[in-house]
Amino acid sequence: LAPYHPLKNVICIGKNYEEHVKEMDTAGAGKLVVFTKAPTSVVGPEAVIERHPELTEKLDYEGELAVIIGKSGRDIEAVEEHIFGYTILNDVTARDVQKEHVQFFRGKSFDTFCPMGPFVVTADELQFPLQIKTSVNGETRQDGTTADMIRPIDELIRTLSKGMTLEAGDIIATGTPAGVGHGMTPPTYLQTGDTVEVTIEGLGTLRNVIV
Repeated sequence: LAPYHPLKNVICIGKNYEEHVKEMDTAGAGKLVVFTKAPTSVVGPEAVIERHPELTEKLDYEGELAVIIGKSGRDIEAVEEHIFGYTILNDVTARDVQKEHVQFFRGKSFDTFCPMGPFVVTADELQFPLQIKTSVNGETRQDGTTADMIRPIDELIRTLSKGMTLEAGDIIATGTPAGVGHGMTPPTYLQTGDTVEVTIEGLGTLRNVIV
């Protein structure tokens, strides 16, 4: 099971790593991109990711560091007081559905499209920056560090909480480094039987298989 299951949408940040912006369509580059994933998409480590072949031909991965808010607040300044901990999140995406619908919600929210885990680690246990790696069938695809975020975590929380209450238990997925399948030449999407592993320093490895 996922170590935590949110009651509300997972708040996601797009295009928060410069090299990822370059490998994707650069529309909106430099601007804060915010979208959500449905809580029904959350699954845990070792859970399967459904291929949904009737809905998408372009299934992709995005390994991310996720923040769990521990104390509700609005117009937050003392960010550290509001962070409970961190976990790994794979922002699984149907690229064709994402493009078709303009808004990201549907292409990001099919069942099993939000693997999380294997642990929640409290903020005091981590030493930043953290290395983020994603592999498919043992081949490293993403190898980045949180130091490369365009907008660091404290800035994200301050910005998101302006005029909007962040509640305890809310999750913020902080963006993905370069190396997604869509950005490869040629684009290389996930297939049935593929194993995806996202590893972040101090947080372990999130492993899921496509079915």
